[in-house]
Amino acid sequence: MLGETCAQREAIKRAQAAKKKAGGGKPAAKKPAAKKPAAKEAVPLPRGSVRAAYPGICPACFKDYAKGEDLTKVTDHWGHPACAPRQMSAAEREFARNKARIESGETFRGQKPSDWRRGASPSSTRPAAELGPAV
Repeated sequence: MLGETCAQREAIKRAQAAKKKAGGGKPAAKKPAAKKPAAKEAVPLPRGSVRAAYPGICPACFKDYAKGEDLTKVTDHWGHPACAPRQMSAAEREFARNKARIESGETFRGQKPSDWRRGASPSSTRPAAELGPAV
């Protein structure tokens, strides 16, 4: 092989290529097995949700759901996420409480009249009984 010329190398390459084409030489690599059907991509479920293990009926809307659909707790059973009551955030709950207090009049009836005097600071105010007789 040391004394090969360029023409000899080309002839060897052509012979090897023809041999490969004819199926001789090294055994051909195994064909890849048929692809399995693609499973659902690993999409994370919302917190508190599961995939249905079997078909069923939503307790809120009474519609069927299929196996593999996303489900959320609805009352004591599992159903469509859209049928579940929406959970309010802490700020929304506080707003609703304050609104109810205002609408019931609790925030206004519970307040006593101010004992501030015009032009005086809050620290210099005294209850009306200590002021003495009005002049």
